[in-house]
Parts: sequence; structure tokens; C-alpha cells
Amino acid sequence: MPDNKTHIYLMPGMAANPSIFDGIKLPPESFETHKLEWFVPDKGMSFSDYAKSMIAKIKHESPILLGVSFGGMLVQEMAKHMKTSKIIIVSSVKRSSELPKRMLFAKYTKAHKLLPTGLVTNVELLAKYAFGETVTKRLELYEKYLSVRDKHYIDWSLDKIVNWKQTNPDKDLIHIHGEKDAVFPIINIKDCVPVKNGTHTMIIHRAKWFNERLPTIILGEESSI
Repeated sequence: MPDNKTHIYLMPGMAANPSIFDGIKLPPESFETHKLEWFVPDKGMSFSDYAKSMIAKIKHESPILLGVSFGGMLVQEMAKHMKTSKIIIVSSVKRSSELPKRMLFAKYTKAHKLLPTGLVTNVELLAKYAFGETVTKRLELYEKYLSVRDKHYIDWSLDKIVNWKQTNPDKDLIHIHGEKDAVFPIINIKDCVPVKNGTHTMIIHRAKWFNERLPTIILGEESSI
């Protein structure tokens, strides 16, 4: 029996597990979602090699890749080594110039190497890194979402973010970005689908927006960026 469904692979943001996508419900007769998970990289592993290892987890030809935040950067790297039908990034960046000044500053000063990443078992601190939010009121929620707390993985991720080199994004890439994103401020972002009042964690808190619009975006009935 032929598989006529559109297969979408979902990649969470830094330190987050796939439960951030629990609120995403697309019509099951047309779409099938598959959740990817971070793994701890080997010592000295390049971003490109990490992307190739993640590709090994893809089981369908020419799928759609959707990545959030650092996961959005990863799916773009994956797409350089595999055929995709579409790349969608959420709360992310598509070229190095869209990184905020503090991250560009870290690249040249190595300031990111001074961050106390040994404290990542402290979920409040990790949420500040990963989500750009102070989470005292929603601590239990973030305990659930931020489960990848290996120090080597966090150090590696921060290094790959600030040193990411990309000037020309995929021409068919679709970028969805919140107007109130505190990690990647929209003032630095060009050519995106803006989400009014959307924050860096809107994939969790604005799941209804995505459920209503993703099918149209995926099927190309909304003009690509």
C-alpha cells in the first residue's frame, strides 16, 4: 500500500527533548511526524559530522525537516547532505549575520567558554541558556522539557552556535519567528513569517498557531520565504 503521507521530522532546540512538540497535532490522514533527539557528540565532533549522524535516523526519502532554535541550525546542516522537500526553522537563524551581537562578540572573545556550564543541572540556569527566559514560575514545566544536561553537549552546542558559518540559506527555506524572541531578536532577522507576541518558546506555548498554519505552509499554499 503506497504511503501518501507527508513525513515531517522534528528537531528540538538546545538541551530540549522532543516533548516540546507534544502540542503539535497535524491532520493524521495527510501528515506523519517523527521526533528526533539530541545525542552527546563525540569529542572533537564537527557540526557537519553531527548532522550526518542525525541523518542516519531519517527513515523516509525527501522528508520535511523542521527545527527549533539550535535544532533549526542543525536541520540546515543536515539538508546539505541529504535531499529534503522543505526546510522549516522556528525561533532560529538562517545566516550567521542573524545571530545577536552578544553571540558574535562571544565568537571573537571566546566568552562562551567562560560560562558556568557545569551548573547545567540547575534547570533555571539551563532555561536561561536555551530559552532566554527566567522560569521560576514554570520550573516544573522546564524540568520536563530541558532534559539534555550533559556538560560536554552544552559546551559543544554553545561553541557550534557562536561559530556557525552560513551566509546563503537554502532558497526554499521557511523561517517562522516570534516578534518577542529574546534569544534571537527579530530585529536581526530578515525574510521570515512573523508571529505576533511569539517568544522563543512559542512552539510550546503557541502550538495552536502552528497547528492552524503549518499544513498550509508545508503544502506550499503560503508563499515561501
